[in-house]
Parts: sequence; structure tokens; C-alpha cells
Amino acid sequence: MKFYITTPIYYANDIPHIGHSYTTITSDIVARWKRLNNFDVFFLTGTDEHGAKIAATAKEKGKTPLDLCDEMSARFKEVWKLLDISYTEFIRTTEQSHLASVRKIIEILFEKGFIFKKKYEGLYCLECERFYSVKDLDENGCCPFHRTRPTNQSEENYFFKLSSFQNALLERIANPDHKEYVEIQPEERKNEIIGKLKLGLEDISFSRSAVEWGIPLPFDKKQTVYVWADALINYITGTGYAADEEKFQKYWPADIHLMAKDILWFHSVIWPAVLMAAGLPLPKKICSHGFFTLNGRKMSKSAGNVISPKELVDKYGVDAARYLLVTIMPFGPDGDISWQELTLKYNADLANNLGNLISRTIKMAEKYFNFQVPQSVLNLELAEKVAAILKENFAVNMDNMQLHKAVEAVQNAITLINKQIEVDSPWKLVKTDVEKRKLASCICSYLQAIYIITMYLLPFMPALCAKIWRMTGGNGDINETAKKYFADLIIPENGFSTPQAKLNVPEILFPRIL
Repeated sequence: MKFYITTPIYYANDIPHIGHSYTTITSDIVARWKRLNNFDVFFLTGTDEHGAKIAATAKEKGKTPLDLCDEMSARFKEVWKLLDISYTEFIRTTEQSHLASVRKIIEILFEKGFIFKKKYEGLYCLECERFYSVKDLDENGCCPFHRTRPTNQSEENYFFKLSSFQNALLERIANPDHKEYVEIQPEERKNEIIGKLKLGLEDISFSRSAVEWGIPLPFDKKQTVYVWADALINYITGTGYAADEEKFQKYWPADIHLMAKDILWFHSVIWPAVLMAAGLPLPKKICSHGFFTLNGRKMSKSAGNVISPKELVDKYGVDAARYLLVTIMPFGPDGDISWQELTLKYNADLANNLGNLISRTIKMAEKYFNFQVPQSVLNLELAEKVAAILKENFAVNMDNMQLHKAVEAVQNAITLINKQIEVDSPWKLVKTDVEKRKLASCICSYLQAIYIITMYLLPFMPALCAKIWRMTGGNGDINETAKKYFADLIIPENGFSTPQAKLNVPEILFPRIL
């Protein structure tokens, strides 16, 4: 089975920030989860490198647009490497393969009569690189996302007949039984899109005559493809459109397009309309998340309150930063975060709950069994209770993009193990041979439950979970073992470790942060 997930391609006029990181880490966790469930995953990310804003930023910096894009795309790759992002491909819209893909789509739309030329006058936001109608502006007449007042511009451009697709889009977005149903999450944003669609659609500009840094129209070299139209097409370029038909047929359509809410309209209305016009299948699911505020204030460079990915990693470590960022708030609505809240969650979930469980279990194995998995009749009752909790709650929440709820189930399972240790009080079972046999059974049962916890947390904290697996004596490679386990959710009769397997000296995985 294939699974194709995308982030948006990030605009290459500035460095990666926490919003980019949230989207990309979320996508990576979903991709890793699907791989563990034996899907053939294609995970695409990249940079959006055309448009007036790129040209303006390059000019300010005394660079060519391509030099700026080379620099910025490299910065994104560096950050994704830092955050252990397992993308399949990184696409740049300045690549020749993308230029060929865009030209092919544009030519098809033009030949089918969906692109036509007319003069247009409207309100244009440079930050968004898009035209707005008055009704789309806020109460101050400003762009709702950038809070700047659009300027009036007039151009003769080529337009796309978006108005032709109103009914077709409503049928596909509102009706889950439609064979080309496009699911939009969360539900409230789906309803917003449906509400706007019912008000009607206008044809939209598809090219710019005054922007040189872009892809020239194949039938009019004086015009360049509008940057957002160029950007949307990356999703089929990445799967081989216009270059590798076998790859394209294998991976398209996308199973999930994941993005922030400010570009949901482009992805849920304009992009499906373009695909329908070109005769291509539609994406299956479009998921949008909200914006972060920090201590109640919108993050901005001018306010000096932007959190960089590196700051998160420096404070919490890579894996903990990944975990915290995607579970500190629900996926979908806007959310306020603070360093205090992040640290409280780090200490509660990771240092006190998970870290304490690993540490106390290994220390008991060290003290009583010379750092080995004890020889014992295997008792899987605790492991089966943990497995039942996660089987019921984890996968369904992952599929619904409720990663915070999936992790909540894991934390509940960890708490169950810690409570069982308190009930057993294994440190008291050292006086007689019978007690020692029970002690061995207890420690084995904790270890088997830990292995299950570790496999479920693997998409969130891949490096640390692999380390925990080795520290606690798990058999073989954790990824391969997890794939086998998730295939049928049956715990092996002999568990996930071998008696007398060596455990490693416990290290503090999650040092408490004050």
C-alpha cells in the first residue's frame, strides 16, 4: 500500500521558524507511523522559489533571486536534518523538472479553454502575492493575515475559470459518499470552505505581467505563472508528473496535504479545481492547523518573540523538541504556547513519567540481575493491558491528526506501568527464592510493557526510542520489530527480548529542567 503526504513548500525569502517546524514534524511523525504500518511512504517537502517577494528580498540583500533561493533552501535542509525529518524528496520550484511539469499543466488548461486573457484591477497584497476582494479584507481594509493594506494594481493577465467548478467542488467536499470525496480537517474549517463556496466563485488571475522572476507561460513569454499556481503544482512534480509516469501513477493522488490555515483555500478549492480541469485525480485529505502565539502575543521578528527550531533543540534535545511541539496543543485550532508550558510538559511527560519508568526498571535489573533480562516464566498480563490501551486509542487518533490524544494514550499506559511497580514493590522481593522468582517475573513484565510503549513513541522520538530499545535489551532492530508487531498487534509468546540479554547502564534520558 502506498501513502503520500506533503507539507506545503515553504517560501524561500526567510529562514525556517517554529510554524514551518510544526507542520513538518507533524508530517514526519505521520509518515513514520505509516512506514511502521508497512505502507510504501512518499513524503514530500521543499521550497517555493518564485515571485515578486523573492525578487524584492534578493535585491535588498544584493543577491540574485537564484542565489537567495540556493541559500534559503539549504537552510531549510539544515533545519530538517537537525529535526530528524525523514522526507523522501525535497523539491525546489526552480528545478527543471518542475518547470516542465508547470508548463505541461498550463498548456493542458489553455488547450481545454480553462485559461483566458483579460484586464484586471484589484487589491494586491505583496506579502501574500495574491489579489483580494474588499469583502475578504479585515475591518481596517487590511490583509487578514499580514495586517497590511493592499495596493490597487491593474494588469492584463491570463485567468483560470474557477467559477466553472463551484458545484463540482461542493459535491466533492460536502459529500463523503462521492467517489472523489476530498476530506477537509478540522471539521470547522471544512464548514468554512463550504460556506464560502456557496457564495459563489470568481475567475482568478493565473499569471503576472509585471513579475519577471517566475516560470514564463508557454504560450505568452511576456507573462509568468502566478507564484501560488506554480507552487501548487509541485505536488504532482514530486511524484514524477511530466517525467516518470510509472512513479506518478504509483503515488498520486496525495493521501494528505498538510498546511497552516492561511493557505487552506488554495489547497481545498483552487488546487482541486485545477486538477479537475486537467483531468487528474484529487487529493484524498487536506488538513490545516492554526497559528502559534507566544504568551498571548503573535510571534514576529519585530516583537522579538520568535522561537527558532534550534532554540527548542538546544533546550530540550531533538526528540523531546519534536514530541513537545506537536503535542503541546491540539492540531487544528490556534494555540498559545510558552517556554513555561513546554518545560512543564517536558518534566511531566518525559522526565517524570517515561524517564522515571526506564530508569527505575533498569536500575532494578542492575541491582538484582547484573544488568540482564531475568530468566523467568514470562508474564505478559501487564504488556497486554498496555497493548489494549494503545490499540483502542492510538491509531484512530493518529489517523484523525489528533497527535496529542495519541500521546495521551501512551502516557496513560506509562502511568499504568509505574502504578503497577508501586503495587508490586519489587524491591521488597529479595528474601526467599520464591520472592526472587516473583521479582524476576515482575521485572520481565515491566520490560515487555516498555517495549510496546517504545514502539508506539518511535514516530515521535525515533533516536531516543531506538536508544531505549537498546538500553532495555530489546531484540533486533526496533523499526523492524515494530513493523512485525503492528502488522497483527500480537505480542510474541517469548516477548520482545531474550533472557540474559544485556541491558545498558542507565543514563538520564530526560534531565529535569527547572
